[in-house]
Amino acid sequence: MKLSFMTDSLGYLKYEEMLDVISGMGVKAIEIATGNWSKAPHIDLEQMLASKLERERFMEALNKRDMTLHALNCSGNPLAPGRSGKAHLDVTLKTIKLAELLNVNKIVMMSGLPGGCKDDKSSVWVVTSWPPETQNMLDYQWNEVAIPFWKDLAGTAKDSGIERIALENHGWQLVYNVETINRLQNHVGEIVGMNLDPGHAFWMGADPIAMARALKGKIYHIHGKDARLEKGLLDINTVLDTKTIERFSERSWNYVAVGYGHDHQWWKEFLSIVKMSGYDDYVSLEMEDLTMTPMAGVKASINVLKECICT
Repeated sequence: MKLSFMTDSLGYLKYEEMLDVISGMGVKAIEIATGNWSKAPHIDLEQMLASKLERERFMEALNKRDMTLHALNCSGNPLAPGRSGKAHLDVTLKTIKLAELLNVNKIVMMSGLPGGCKDDKSSVWVVTSWPPETQNMLDYQWNEVAIPFWKDLAGTAKDSGIERIALENHGWQLVYNVETINRLQNHVGEIVGMNLDPGHAFWMGADPIAMARALKGKIYHIHGKDARLEKGLLDINTVLDTKTIERFSERSWNYVAVGYGHDHQWWKEFLSIVKMSGYDDYVSLEMEDLTMTPMAGVKASINVLKECICT
């Protein structure tokens, strides 16, 4: 495995400045966001699609630093009801087209989350089996929306040369654990697999190491992201915390720099099991720790991951 960097956390730097910083830390690959929930600080999707010269300039900046663009990320909610879902789908389709133009064969995104019925105007995340109407919601979300949508999108992606779509196991998504990625893959095919992000698994109560074993052959991407369950606050408020991430001192859990939630030994074991489970591609640092500056968090995380990645 090799180390990559998901560039958003250094979004205050211009594209080539960011490349110099990351390359200087010994990271030679990037995953770059194209829009939707990202502000896409390092790429203009419309301009890249419209201009061959712009694409050549973008890739030349990587080439002269001996760096690789290994994935495009368009995480959002293309299954959302109404205009929001249509806008996110538009970015998703354009990202697939750009990947074809740049010869990138992996897209990182999320499954999306529909409403609970045809009349809903907002997405609904069902996380319990009661009251009974939750089962009707799930039937609608899966059978009427998600499965037909993903069959169509998978076909479009295949036609554009995309080999793998890695879905992040994020909460407030229809796919967020082993069971749900298996369900989608069974209907859509092996073009979809999981972007296994330990940071999400931790706060939802799962064991990312056990997940890696269960996902043998279905891990398509790894986000190097840590989370910390906050003692005292978690014990009284549970993991279901709706306070915004800027209020980190009050939250039951927080995303933290790699090593600040789980130590080197944990990360060594996790990445070893990931490799044993058939994944030997990039581990992409996604740094979302608001308790420190972005640069400090990136440096700290890279130092840990460099030591722990299985080569």
